[in-house]
Amino acid sequence: MAIRIVRLGSERAPDEGPRIGTVRRPPRGVPRAEFARRNWYDAWYPNLAPSVVAMKLGQAAGSAARHRQRPNSPSRCASSAASARELTLSLR
Repeated sequence: MAIRIVRLGSERAPDEGPRIGTVRRPPRGVPRAEFARRNWYDAWYPNLAPSVVAMKLGQAAGSAARHRQRPNSPSRCASSAASARELTLSLR
């Protein structure tokens, strides 16, 4: 089974299966009954969304190119290590 990452609200591919929303908060102004019809997601699992710490790390990195420019900076390594200690992942 292939997993594809798509932008919420984008057009669905012809062979695309159900969309699983892993966002922390649902889109504003969209009734729950219309999430699938408006191409947001078919099922919502907010517990699979990135933690606040992980989101802040991603936002601080900016773009992927900027993140790769200084991969071994002490502050980046320290914050990544701190986030890894706080990260809990379990699949059932």
